Amino acid sequence: MYINSGYLNNSKLPFKDKSQPLIVGSCGTYRLKTHKKLPTWSPRGRVDWQLLFVASGKTHFYIGGKDQIVTAGHMVLFQPKEEQHYEYFGEDKPEVYWVHFTGSSVKEILRSYDIPLDEHIFFAGTPAVYTQLFKNMIEEFQNCKVGYRQMLEMNLRQLFLMIQRTRLEKPPLVTAAVQQEMDFARQYFHEHYNEPINIEEYAQSRHTSISLFMRNFKKVYGVSPKQYILNIRMNNAQNLLESTDYTVAEIAAIVGYDNALYFSRIYHKQKGQAPSDYRKKMKEQ
Repeated sequence: MYINSGYLNNSKLPFKDKSQPLIVGSCGTYRLKTHKKLPTWSPRGRVDWQLLFVASGKTHFYIGGKDQIVTAGHMVLFQPKEEQHYEYFGEDKPEVYWVHFTGSSVKEILRSYDIPLDEHIFFAGTPAVYTQLFKNMIEEFQNCKVGYRQMLEMNLRQLFLMIQRTRLEKPPLVTAAVQQEMDFARQYFHEHYNEPINIEEYAQSRHTSISLFMRNFKKVYGVSPKQYILNIRMNNAQNLLESTDYTVAEIAAIVGYDNALYFSRIYHKQKGQAPSDYRKKMKEQ
């Protein structure tokens, strides 16, 4: 069994503190592989709040006397003084992260991030950022560097924000592996947008067919790879027109066009007016 945790002031005693809106009291993780069983039962609950995240495997939570199997990607929220009864079994290979917190505005803060207060168990997905934020909090407790309490609060708020974002965004249209590949392509396009990019050659370099790559890219970003690169060029050109004194020909070269006249035609088609007209309008304003 693997355990890693950190506590405010090195005290494992739960506490209630309303001197600030949000205070992180402790954070940790359990990972069972060979250990047969790890039970927790607190009939009267705790005086603080607890949020648990099942990163992998599955766990057993007894809510209202009923055994509920909680699988990876789910969060479990306990409010103060609520019975806490749950068990981890080695055969289920669970990896669970938890954080305890208190404060004068906890309910209002949770509501602001659309975290349900009327549900003990809710699905939040399995973004790697969740586990990283828990690890960051554990490390802050253990190192106690300058400003670590503020950093703990920032990490917890970021965790709440990521839960909100994941829960409110539309379900992914592609698998996680495809999403990662498309994110790589997007990053590549942003770094090389002003260079000649052959989409077919790029797809081949990533060991996929051009048709499959284009279909997946449009699913994720709503436009074709060619249009996406064009949008980057035009948006960067617009920023240069607004913020620099470069000539239109110089801006065309910066964003990847050798022919300034061709660049001007493309810009007019995409933005509705010629680059020189746009700059003149901006100066007048």
